[in-house]
Parts: sequence; structure tokens; C-alpha cells
Amino acid sequence: MGLLWAIISWIIIGAIIGLVARAIMPGKQAMGLGMTIILGVVGAIVGGFIGGLLGGNGVSGILDNPWSIGTILLAVVGALIVMFVYGLLTKNRA
Repeated sequence: MGLLWAIISWIIIGAIIGLVARAIMPGKQAMGLGMTIILGVVGAIVGGFIGGLLGGNGVSGILDNPWSIGTILLAVVGALIVMFVYGLLTKNRA
């Protein structure tokens, strides 16, 4: 049950972080809910690496306490970075 709960938590956190990052990000992002969740989860991982570089717990902090304010803020920053890069990569499509 632990692994299943972890996966469900990552999907929920990814959706929340992705939606927050999309609301903050200027312009129109042409992506569906699935891509928002994926970018939110990847953003959380990127935020964890940024936190680790700044002297925090890094990705293990995200795994230990995914619902803390600091973790959520780092995840949003990471998601913004990931969405910016995604936007640059997909700008010339469609």
C-alpha cells in the first residue's frame, strides 16, 4: 500500500503544483491536464534538486514531507522552470 499511496500523492501534488505554476506563468500554455501533472511532478523533482543545491534535504525532503510549505514553494519554482523550458521546446510546433 505504501508504493500505491506514494504514486497517488505524486499525481495529486503534480496536479496542484502544475496548476499553480500554470496560473503564475505568463502567457497561454497549450497543454492538457496530463501534461500539467507530468510537468508538475518533474518540477517538484527539479525543485528538490534546487533545494539540495541550496543546502536543504533535496529530493529526499520531498519524499519525506511532500506537503510542507517549503517543499511546495520549491516545487512551484521547479515547475515554472520546467514549463518555461517546455514552452521553449514546443514554441515552433503548431
